[in-house]
Amino acid sequence: MSGVHKLVSVELDTVTLPAATAEIEHERRVAIFDLVEKNSFEPVGAPDDAEGGGRYRLKLSLQDNRLVFDIDGGGFTRTYAISLTPLKGVLRDYLMICDSYYEALRGSSASQIESVDIPEGQVSLDPQLNHTLKEVVNETEKAYLEQLLSKFKGSITETAKHSDVDTRTIHRKLKEYGIKKEIFKM
Repeated sequence: MSGVHKLVSVELDTVTLPAATAEIEHERRVAIFDLVEKNSFEPVGAPDDAEGGGRYRLKLSLQDNRLVFDIDGGGFTRTYAISLTPLKGVLRDYLMICDSYYEALRGSSASQIESVDIPEGQVSLDPQLNHTLKEVVNETEKAYLEQLLSKFKGSITETAKHSDVDTRTIHRKLKEYGIKKEIFKM
C-alpha cells in the first residue's frame, strides 16, 4: 500500500465494555494516546489509493462474547469480530495481574513499589535502614515465595518441596502476604 496509513483515533464503547475504575480509565487513555501517537495501520483489503491518506478510526466493543473491531476511514469500512472464548484463561490471568498491580499501588509505599523491579535475589531496603528485623524477614520471605511460585508456575507442592516446608505453611504464607498463586500459572 502506498501513502501513510495509520490509526487516528481509538474509541472504546462504554455501553458494551466493562465499567472501569478511575485508575483503569487513566491507563486506557494513556495506552490509546501512545497507540495513536505513532503507528502504522494498514487493514487488509483497504484500497491503495485510500482517501484521506489512509487515516482510520477504530471502535472497540463487545457483542455476543466477541471483541468487535469497527474500522472506518479512507473510503474503507470493515467490521471484524473475535471470539473471547479461546482467550478466557489469558484474560482472567491478565485481570488478576491488573488487580494485584492496582492493589499494590494503593497499599504500598514508593520503596515497596520500587522493590518489584529489583533483580532476583535482592531485597529492597531504603537507605535510612528504617526497617525492623521482622519487616526485613517478611519482605525477604515474600520475595522468595514469589520467585519459587514463578519458577514452579504456581505449584504449591513444588514450592513447598523446594522450601522444605509443608504445603499448609505455603498456603498460610500466601494468605499472610496477599500473594495470589494464580498469577504465576502462566
